[in-house]
Amino acid sequence: MSRVLVTGAGGFIGRHTLQPLLGAGFEVHALTSGEPPGGAPAAVRWHHGDLLEPDCARELAGAIEPTHLLHLAWFLKPPEHLTAEVNLDWVAASLRLLRAFGEAGGRRALLAGTYAEYGSGPSVHCVEDETPIHPAELYSAAKHGLHTIAAAWAQQTGVALAWARIFNVYGPHEHPTSLVGAVARALLRGEEMPTSDGSQVRDYLYASELAGALTALLRSDATGSFNIASGIPVAVAEVIAAIAAETGRPELVRLGALPRRPGEPGRLTADVRRLRESTGWSPSIGLREGAALTVDWWKALA
Repeated sequence: MSRVLVTGAGGFIGRHTLQPLLGAGFEVHALTSGEPPGGAPAAVRWHHGDLLEPDCARELAGAIEPTHLLHLAWFLKPPEHLTAEVNLDWVAASLRLLRAFGEAGGRRALLAGTYAEYGSGPSVHCVEDETPIHPAELYSAAKHGLHTIAAAWAQQTGVALAWARIFNVYGPHEHPTSLVGAVARALLRGEEMPTSDGSQVRDYLYASELAGALTALLRSDATGSFNIASGIPVAVAEVIAAIAAETGRPELVRLGALPRRPGEPGRLTADVRRLRESTGWSPSIGLREGAALTVDWWKALA
């Protein structure tokens, strides 16, 4: 049986990957620096550790001897993570992890990148190996730097490496200050929610769909960089409206009350042909269904 080590397994994205990985036939070993999340599948084998500690990766990989690696752990706390110097520490920790994984006999690794590696402009449709890489902040620069080094290491060692540039994700367990989380929470509390005009066009993917895409990519033999997104452009105003409709309080949205961020691209979308052609994956949960599931989750927390 293939054994996968999932780092950041207690985080927003990580916890959603556990059941799909089990369903794909993996023996799942999950790493968290905190407590295992409630409701996690019973078959998951949990490990406690902090990858920022120098010996953690080597001890973990030596004990598990994983055949596959899904590396999601990083410092993510909007908006602090964009400029935090701990990004440098995570580059070093990730390289230690890769080295330990390879030395323990690991065969295939999938690492999480970000759409922000592409940088920004008035309108950007991101195509792998075509759209220029221009990271604007330390976070995206650190991710891109890790990818560059990891790709060279993988070619040298023979480990199959895939790099997942993840676009906008929403759903249960997302950060409460994210757009979808902030709108849902405010409206469910009966509070007004000021937003920008919402004319920006983005790509939004429901969290469990992202987990399915990552699982499909990890199971494949495809290497290189991949956009992980729905491939369906949508105006931010439509996302806000979908969440507002599910709360039953659309009149509390104050669209256009806030200015757009300086330099924010009007359009930032993803080409996902490489992902679909390599894995056969495509999303099945649309915005309306995803909005309903997300609002139901926030309601349960209230």
